[in-house]
Amino acid sequence: MNTAARMSVLDILLRVARAAGALVGYGCLAVFLYLISLQIYGWFRDREWTHFGVIEGLRAALMRCCVKDGDSGRLASLVQWLDTPADWLGLHKVLEILPASLALFAISILGNSIYIYFCDRIDERDRTR
Repeated sequence: MNTAARMSVLDILLRVARAAGALVGYGCLAVFLYLISLQIYGWFRDREWTHFGVIEGLRAALMRCCVKDGDSGRLASLVQWLDTPADWLGLHKVLEILPASLALFAISILGNSIYIYFCDRIDERDRTR
């Protein structure tokens, strides 16, 4: 195999980071659009805007994939804190009020920025070869 055609470990890491950025960026953008569509549909149908806070999104995601009833551990205690906080009450209030769609959009911008950054690094490495 030609040494110029071989990918170094750094090239592989750059491409993996670029793929992860794209997955986070475009995945969160798709979920953002889905969530906004649900809210708009509810508004048009019932004339009622349904608020989805970050708390509801975290709780639903953790209960769907990671925590079952009766579990113990860090994630189970996080779900318990999401339901009935005993401390960090200000953070809980912010996460309760903050729309999940806004948080998803911000994460999608961050993921897309990571994707663009690593695309630029890969292009820069390819130009110097």
